[in-house]
Amino acid sequence: MRTTRMRQLLVGAVALLTASAALPAAAADAQGRQDRPSHGGLSAVIRYTEYGIPHILAGNYADLGFGSGWAQAADQVCTLADGFVTVRGDRSRFFGPTAATDFSLSSAGDNLSSDLYFRGVRRSGTVAKLLAEPAPLGPSRQVKDLMRGFAAGYDAWLAQHRITDPACRGAAWVRPISTLDVASRYYAISVLGGQGGAVDEITGAEPPTGTAAPERSVDAEALVKAVQARSATSGMGSNAVAFSGATTANGRGLLLGNPHYPWQGGRRFWQSQQTIPGELDVAGASLLGTPTIAIGYNSRVAWSHTVSTGVPFNLTRLTLDPSDPTVYLVDGEPERMTKRTVTVPVEGGAPVTRTQWWTRYGPVVADPGGEPPLPWTATTAYAFNDPNAANFRFADTSLGFGKARSTADVLASLDRHQGLPWVNTVAADSAGHTLYTQSQVLPRITDDLAARCSTDLGRITYPQAGLAVLDGSRSDCAPGSDADAVQSGIFGPSRMPTRKDAPYAENSNDSAWLANADRPLTGYERIFGTVGTPRSLRTRGALADVSAMAERGGLTVRDLQDQEFANRAPAGALAAADAAKACAALPGGTATGSDSTVVDVSAACPVLASWDRTMNTDSRGALLFDRFWRKLIVSVPAAQFWKVPFSTADPVHTPNTLDTAAPGFATALADTVAELRAAGIPLDSPLGEHQFVVRDGKRIPVPGGTERLGVWNKVEPVWNAAQGGYTEVTTGSSHIQAVGWDGTGCPVARTLLTYSQSSNPDSPHYSDQTLLFSGEKWVTARFCEKDILSSPVLKSVRVHGH
Repeated sequence: MRTTRMRQLLVGAVALLTASAALPAAAADAQGRQDRPSHGGLSAVIRYTEYGIPHILAGNYADLGFGSGWAQAADQVCTLADGFVTVRGDRSRFFGPTAATDFSLSSAGDNLSSDLYFRGVRRSGTVAKLLAEPAPLGPSRQVKDLMRGFAAGYDAWLAQHRITDPACRGAAWVRPISTLDVASRYYAISVLGGQGGAVDEITGAEPPTGTAAPERSVDAEALVKAVQARSATSGMGSNAVAFSGATTANGRGLLLGNPHYPWQGGRRFWQSQQTIPGELDVAGASLLGTPTIAIGYNSRVAWSHTVSTGVPFNLTRLTLDPSDPTVYLVDGEPERMTKRTVTVPVEGGAPVTRTQWWTRYGPVVADPGGEPPLPWTATTAYAFNDPNAANFRFADTSLGFGKARSTADVLASLDRHQGLPWVNTVAADSAGHTLYTQSQVLPRITDDLAARCSTDLGRITYPQAGLAVLDGSRSDCAPGSDADAVQSGIFGPSRMPTRKDAPYAENSNDSAWLANADRPLTGYERIFGTVGTPRSLRTRGALADVSAMAERGGLTVRDLQDQEFANRAPAGALAAADAAKACAALPGGTATGSDSTVVDVSAACPVLASWDRTMNTDSRGALLFDRFWRKLIVSVPAAQFWKVPFSTADPVHTPNTLDTAAPGFATALADTVAELRAAGIPLDSPLGEHQFVVRDGKRIPVPGGTERLGVWNKVEPVWNAAQGGYTEVTTGSSHIQAVGWDGTGCPVARTLLTYSQSSNPDSPHYSDQTLLFSGEKWVTARFCEKDILSSPVLKSVRVHGH
């Protein structure tokens, strides 16, 4: 009682301190209503500082959720509403069944498929059952209060405001939400790496009919490529590095987080600070629609995530009863599949009813026309096991990070909740400790189990791609359980690849093996990732950079900022000089393109030679090399690309030495020069003139480069020669944070939300941080109370429901 009263007094005091400040633009039309007492309902104080970053102050978790829901709605109401339509299974009802989704919350190819899946989840009570589980298997009371408050805050904002965003102004699909809607969004995020990536195969699976259903096998190599491509095309990646006190100027830790996430849609990040005095004080980024900080920092610790190489699902081959393809055999005994019949209302048409088929191993998946085809025959079908379909612990894991006082506390939250579905964690703290861990929810498939129970298909896919295909006719082939696992069928904390207190701990979406190149991690199961295999160019460039930084020592937050915007292109460092030399040696300065046209490429040679090997907006030659490299990796076989092969003795620097004599080199060069000339783009144009986004009718140059070049500051724009080059960015650097500590109790943090806080073009925060990103500038974070109150643009509002 005394603690609660103290929090209420503190909240009221801060409200009084800032009451004279003007309200944010989004709240101006509701000023009179918001100044009235809350009559005992949920409420919070939101202080806005530069770039529309809200600092949410509340007396308890429900009030904190309320403030988060209100503030997110103010910035992102249309994107949020669209996502809630998705998880309710109402896309076909409002947008038609055949329209494509934006892939934010699943891989569904159209709205009907999306609705069939999410309505099936809701009809089965999956999320409601998980919410009812006691903690730690289910959510804590604090998380439940956050979700309840978030829904109430979102609804209050809708009730008190007129929507100005043209994306949903006056739209019937913008509706109040419930706690279940918020929880369903969390659930969708958790299964993105599993069921969410197989929605079409789940909703489209149909048993064979007739007596002559053909027997077909699955192309193993095609399945391997599909699993690898699924990871590569997910639109999510990231870099993160933690430096220990042994490498820094003041003996305290440093963390640089650089997540690569979509720039549009429901997987955008949103910045805030969340404070319950005496209980929680954390800043960072939340995924839209969620009330917890996913990536962030506090006065003692900072953390970031990178998408891991762990395969969070497996397939189980079902041996079917020859007389009924909806009955499968386990230990010789028949077991009938469960029918899940789902009806979806459709805009302008009759409702659509379809059946999904579920087994003890998960849903049946089939796609006869897919890439690769996945058949359901009279004797064989495949079930999809995703342990994250029983995981509602992501929110509590993140909340534990926010309360942490050290990297040990971060690891303790992971060990207790075991809720991260598809990411690694990298962390540093003010005492100088570092942490890397691949603590994620994976099916407990050991190499021994895979060796004993893999099907013929699995014996190919497991070693090559980490995808286990197990024999479902034997009950002893189901994933096992660890004694320290909170959930049956997953690995426990003791099995997670973890490195503590290394001078640096880094990950760029490769496996755990080289989190620190001097202290390799080995001994983990194949499903976590590989050991002793080639690293991506981005990993190699990152390891070269951060190991040199650690060796140099004396590091500060400024060094993290410099690393973020160094924009070095590892591909250029490896190959540009050789490419320029080979270009200059071409007979007559010409090369033949893929259309058999002879092209004068001589002007490209000195541009490649003089290029500074960076993807800065003023770099001349960067665009030429970028376009050339994209064509080269397609036209030259991987086995002929490098002269010096990969070596486990030097994984950071091999393979190397471009084979310019390989078939396809001259062709790629000719095609690149022809492409740029046809678009009217000079070969030595500065990158920023042709790599840009348009905001408010103006071009904003974008620094950074594609995954293929290995650039730390990754951006993936869309090539449109007719519009002048690279327009729009689909994914890339998103919520960037460079964090350290100086002993004052206030973290030294620089942040940047590359696409800005709001997707509403009428918002003042639609492109303000995008302009900062273009100029390679940062936001100086305001974390401590004195810094918040000293903001020259401070605006405060007390928000509440009725």
